Amino acid sequence: MTDTGKTELTALLAPYATSAEALLARWLVPEGAPESLAVAMRYCVLDGGKRLRPALVRMAFEAAGGEASRRELADRASVAVELIHAYSLVHDDLPAMDDDVLRRGRPTAHVKFGEAMAILVGDALQTRAFGVLAEAGGECSARLVCELARASGGAGMVAGQVADMDLCDIPAGREGIEYIHARKTGAIILAAVRMGAICAGASDVVLNAVTAYAAALGEAFQVVDDLLDVTATTESLGKTAGKDERDEKRSIVALLGLEATQAHADALTRGAVEALAPLGCEADTLRQLAALLADRVH
Repeated sequence: MTDTGKTELTALLAPYATSAEALLARWLVPEGAPESLAVAMRYCVLDGGKRLRPALVRMAFEAAGGEASRRELADRASVAVELIHAYSLVHDDLPAMDDDVLRRGRPTAHVKFGEAMAILVGDALQTRAFGVLAEAGGECSARLVCELARASGGAGMVAGQVADMDLCDIPAGREGIEYIHARKTGAIILAAVRMGAICAGASDVVLNAVTAYAAALGEAFQVVDDLLDVTATTESLGKTAGKDERDEKRSIVALLGLEATQAHADALTRGAVEALAPLGCEADTLRQLAALLADRVH
């Protein structure tokens, strides 16, 4: 990514990130939580990250014509999605999982607070995510809870991590890699976009369009991640580079090579953009985001 492209991505996400940070600070720690746990939760969630998933919730809400009266529901959805993402990072970094010592340029949770607290922080973030949604009440809230549970649970993100760690049988080669990508990374990106549209009361046509967009975007995001693991530095990533090769993880880059992997990422990005045709110009922000994410450096 050029300096201009990096600046454009930062500028596009900045207002969403600012809003997400304030909402996370507001709803993150449940009343009555021990101060030691609260400190660790804040460390793992606040002041870091692109806030991509909350941005996707809000962008989809806007693209689907969400009204001000439904805005708090979208706010809660954006917080819930980010809390699930944060919990997954805390647990992924544990010694028994990906065993990493850096996250967003800082010591990971188990390095900073110890392994037991890191596990408990992840537990607290996961349950808080569903609490934030449930507290809104109403039929739409229940639908959002189901959407996030499906994406994050044993058939979604957790299944992807199980497969990535070779704890279940999946096909060899590209089919197996795409199984992991669709679940470990893609499922939460898909949920974020769908939840934003659901909060807006989107029609089936709009919901189908953003679903197709998000499915392609989620896969493209992970493919670019695999590329960056090979081509970027630890400093630029804010996490340890070269871990896929070191840990002998399945990687689309190892299978296809750099050039073919880049072409695959480009094709997925085009597919994501084309899927938004039914939404017209209302979805321009989502289109711009897809293009910029394809060219990111971290």
